[in-house]
This record gives sequence, C-alpha cells and structure tokens, in this order.
Amino acid sequence: MRASAAIYGCLGPRLGAEEIAFFRDVRPWGFILFARNIEGPDQVRGLISALRESVGREDAPVLIDQEGGRVQRFGPPHWRKYPAARILARLPGGLAVWREAVRLGARLMADDLHALGVNVDCAPVLDVPQPGAHDIIGDRAYGETPEEVAVLGRAAAEGLLAGGVLPVIKHIPGHGRAASDSHLDLPVVEASLEALRQTDFPAFQALSDMPLAMTAHVLYRALDRRRPATTSRRVIRDVLRGELGFAGLIMSDDLSMKALDGDMARRARQSLAAGCDVVLHCNGDMTEMKAVAAGARSLSGRAALRAEAALARLPRRPEPLDRREAEARFDALLSGATP
Repeated sequence: MRASAAIYGCLGPRLGAEEIAFFRDVRPWGFILFARNIEGPDQVRGLISALRESVGREDAPVLIDQEGGRVQRFGPPHWRKYPAARILARLPGGLAVWREAVRLGARLMADDLHALGVNVDCAPVLDVPQPGAHDIIGDRAYGETPEEVAVLGRAAAEGLLAGGVLPVIKHIPGHGRAASDSHLDLPVVEASLEALRQTDFPAFQALSDMPLAMTAHVLYRALDRRRPATTSRRVIRDVLRGELGFAGLIMSDDLSMKALDGDMARRARQSLAAGCDVVLHCNGDMTEMKAVAAGARSLSGRAALRAEAALARLPRRPEPLDRREAEARFDALLSGATP
C-alpha cells in the first residue's frame, strides 16, 4: 500500500491506541515532532520507533523545527541551546566567520537529531525580512540581503546534510514581507513582481538544488490575486517549479494555520491540487487529521519520485564529527575569538 501524501503530528510523548490505528490505516509519508512530544532522549527514540512501526517503514521521515533561537524543539537540559540565525550572522569577522559558524551550528544540531532518529529538519529559513514586516521571521533570518541569506542558508543546509539530516528550505517563495503572522491571519503582500525577483526569490533560486521546500501561507498580489502560495497552482507551477527551478519535494506549511480557509479536507485537496507533493498537519488533533486524510491522496507519480529522491539524499553515514572539538570551536566563534 502506498503512503499518503501527508505528514502528521501526534498529541503527546507516547502514541495512543487511536493514533496507532489511524497511522496504520492512512500510512502517512512522515511525521513531525513538537515540544509536547519531548521528555528526554530515550523517550524520543521510543516515540520515533513507534511512529515508524505504525506505518511499517524504517525510513519514514521524522521532522522537527530545529532552527535555534526561539524555534528550537530540543533544548536544555538534554540538548544544547543554539543561537538564532541573526546572532550567527552578526559575529565579528564577517561573512567567512558567519558561514563557518552557521555550518558548524547546523552540523552540531544534526548530530543531536541523528542520534535520536530524526532525519528531517525544517530549516534553513531563506526569508529576507523587509522594513515594516511582522517579526514572525525577524531574527530567524540569516541576513538582510538575499546574497547573505543564500550563502548562509547553504551553509546551514550543508551542515545538516553532513550530519545525516535533510534540510527543508522555507518559506518558499518568501515570507519576509509579510505584515502579519500566518499562524493567525493571511498575510497579503502587495510588492511588485520585480521587487519579489530582486529580494524574495534569489535565495530560494540559489538553493533550488535542495531536496525539500516548505511553502509560505502568503498571498502575493503580483503572482495570484486570490490564493496564497500554498494553494495557488500559478505560484507553484510558474514560480516555484518554473522561475525558481525548484525540482525537489514541496510540502505545505501547517494546514491548521489560520492563514488558510475552509475545512481541513478542503485545505488538503486544494494544496495538493495546486502542486504541493505532500501536506503538513501539526497539532495532532484527531478530528482534524481524519479530515486531512479524507482530502489527501496517495503519494504517487512525480510526487512519489520526488519523495524517493529526497530520501536518497541522506548519506549512508554522517560525516565524521569530533563533538568535543566541534563544540569548542563553535563556542570560540560565538565568543568572537579570532579564527
């Protein structure tokens, strides 16, 4: 039986009987974890094992949002606290130091994740913040120019891949102009196509070789006057696939965010019809997940090929890492020590 074109969360640190039965029945492509699912390393490993057992696939993707700063699901006391992207991009020494710090931080995060069985990180953020935008992106961004964001975003992606974790570039084609938080409302961007091409698109275009991307729940008037990127065939086909040249797997941002309208089944159908390969639902609410499942189809055709190609990017073994040496170097970079 094929996997369904969906990724789901779960309610707590252990699976309930209803969740196991649901996942066994609908066979999602993957899962995503949040702070509510995390108690400690052994518990997380057990939960991940149970999730993969429920769908009968040892390689089922398990995702996390582990960016550092305010978006970090694994943290003290069991895991290191990592700084926000903006902090790394303001260290003394300029771009070469920033790039080393970003890559090394991502490599350390990948080491944490790989040890638990998490194989996909929803990072790096490639959004370029603009004056007057909502601070939902803010210090999650690697810089204020598309050139900086592209260089440092690639450094983060390389660090994750070296550690055996797939990166997800987000929020394509750009959330940096949004004047509202898409968790709570639908942001509408009035910028011209030329402005988007100059500032918002370049970092995504530069990293179009990455295996996975997450859409922005943002309506861009210059691209589609009616639908946000996630549910716009015009944006996904003409911009993401066409102009930006992204050939990897495209997943929606969380369907339960208030930027989207309609019930969960409709949101899933519209996102997949627009060209998303898989849809993401995060909150673990069983009623909502059943509705998403009703609107999701099986993962087949080009979407299935893109999913296979993404997983094929995982290295058979992570790049060797001396954890103690890497942490010492990372701490030296954070302290502003001379390279």
